[in-house]
Formats: sequence, structure tokens, C-alpha cells
Amino acid sequence: MPFPTLQNDVFLRALMREPVPYTPLWLMRQAGRYLPEYNETRAKAGSFLGLAQNPEYACEVTLQPLRRFELDAAILFSDILTIPHAMGLGLDFLAGEGPKFSKPLRTEADVAKLAVPDMSALQYVFDAVTLIRKELHGKVPLIGFAGSPWTVGCYMVEGQGSSDYRLIKTMLYQRPDLLHRILEVNAQATVQYLNAQIEAGAQAVMIFDSWGGVLADGQFQEFSLAYTRKVVQSLTRHSDGRAVPVIVFTKGGGLWLEEIAAVGADAMGLDWTVNLAQARQRVGDSVALQGNLDPMALFGGEEAIRTQARRVIDDFGAVGKGGHVFNLGHGISRFTPPEAVAILTDEVHKHSRGKH
Repeated sequence: MPFPTLQNDVFLRALMREPVPYTPLWLMRQAGRYLPEYNETRAKAGSFLGLAQNPEYACEVTLQPLRRFELDAAILFSDILTIPHAMGLGLDFLAGEGPKFSKPLRTEADVAKLAVPDMSALQYVFDAVTLIRKELHGKVPLIGFAGSPWTVGCYMVEGQGSSDYRLIKTMLYQRPDLLHRILEVNAQATVQYLNAQIEAGAQAVMIFDSWGGVLADGQFQEFSLAYTRKVVQSLTRHSDGRAVPVIVFTKGGGLWLEEIAAVGADAMGLDWTVNLAQARQRVGDSVALQGNLDPMALFGGEEAIRTQARRVIDDFGAVGKGGHVFNLGHGISRFTPPEAVAILTDEVHKHSRGKH
């Protein structure tokens, strides 16, 4: 189906390491709780799932930050746990507690029953993607996303967020065969899910490996990276006659940049513990880099925000040659003052244009 012509493709060009007039910017969790209008829409929806499963509401909250800020990409409003929810694990979001599954995977029988869900159970996500693409009117590209097989698996086994990953790591050490089966099913489901998002209109996709950094060296490669690679290598990489760039992001992955860069994605997200200049040197410009301001810098006041934004851009160095998308090193805090984001977007665009 024909979509409006894209007017600003700087983000896509930067991901493909093509020349750009300035450093493009978007923020992880940019559609979210730090915006009062998001909270109003969520209240109307009645719950987080009510918001995520209604394409009109999902579209509305995706577009809200773009009305306020000069961002260079929109990201679909959804959640990384939509796939296990469609698998029947019983997802709920409890106020103040985050996501919780009523049927986590704890036994061999639980794992044996696991199967790739029918993608029709996730049609609300694909409908949201198509609606957002239309409503963007070509202003900026739309990013689709999924959690990595490992990160999603952590929630499926733990049943909720965890501070020590005791249950999934017990499975990893005692029954690695069960964990590999979970990860294989997750990888197959994630490929279908992301390809359906691309077909519905996503112009780039990102794989969030939020918990890869909790694994020991060796185990990261076996239980996280291997399955991220499987997903990346099976994705649709062209749509509407142009490349669909793929971004991978492992929080806490600074030890393994060379290996992450080699999975076949176009870009690699970095958390705030990594120096961009050193990262470029280590991966030899083989991929674009995304990041990597500490989200807490947005609480430092205007002077600190501008100084830190310039530092990130200067660390990367090759402004104008492409290959850098400015972002935070992880999701924006719900307590961030919206005016801090306005200052950040202003400084990133101003400083990077001035570097030419």
C-alpha cells in the first residue's frame, strides 16, 4: 500500500553510513511516561495493555513526542513482551511493579508446550504500524522493534523483572537444553514478528537485548548473541525500494563490541559506559553506532545537557560522514522534565550542523 513520501531520511542515511547534513536524534522510550499527554492517553485507555493493544491509542502516543520535539525518527509504541503474551503466558502490568506473567516457564512440560504464536494474535501491533506510517505523513521514518530472544526469555522464566536472574540462570546451568529450546522458539517468533512489522510499514527495526549484559563471557555468546544473529540474518532487509536498516543493542555489552558488530546488523546501540571514539576504532566503522548519552544527564540542567551532548558528538568525531545516530544509552527516565529533551534536541542538531 502506498505511504506518504518520506521528507526526512537523515536517520536512515546515518544508519547506512551515508553522508548526512547533521547528526540525527531519537530517544529510547521517547513515547512514554515523562510526557503528561502520554499519561492522559494511558488513563483513557485504562491500562498499559489497553494502550498497547489499541492501534489508535498506540498511534497517538507514538506521535506525541514528535509534536513537541524535532526528533528524526518515530518508534512504534508497544512492548517487548507482546510475543510471550501471544504465546499464552498471561501478561499483566501491575501498577508500580511492572510486567508480570501468570504462567511463567518453570518445568520441562511448560517448555515442551511452547510454540511460535500465530501472528494474527499480534495483528494489533501491525495495524498500529500501518496507521502510524499514514499519520506521520512522511515527516520522519518509523522504527519497529522487538526484544532479543534472551531478554524476552528472562521474563518468560522469571515471570517478571529480576535483580539476580536466579531462575533463568539455574535453568542455564542445570538444563541448558530447555533454555536453548525457549530461545529457538523465541528467535523464530521474533523473525516473523519483525518481518510482519516491516511488511506493515516499519522503515527500520531494532532488537533490544536489555539483559545480555548480565551473562558471563562465553554464555553471552551462546545464549544471547547466537540467537540475536539468527534473527538478524532472517530479516527482510528491503521494502518500498529502499534498505530497512537493523539496529542491535545490548545493554552492558561493551566487552563484546567486536562480536556484536559481526552479527550482520547495520547499526549497534551503545550504553553510556562505552566511549564512542574507542568503539569506532574497535569495530573499524563496520557498522553505524547509536547512542550513548547517560539518561541521567537530562537532570543536570541546561549547561550540563548541552556540554554532554557536544561531548558525545565530538567523541564519535566523523560528523557529516554518517554512521552516528544520537540517542541515550538506555531508555529515558519517567521523571525527565520535557524541557530537558527540547534542550537536548536543539543542541544535537545545532552542534552537529556546526561541525561541517
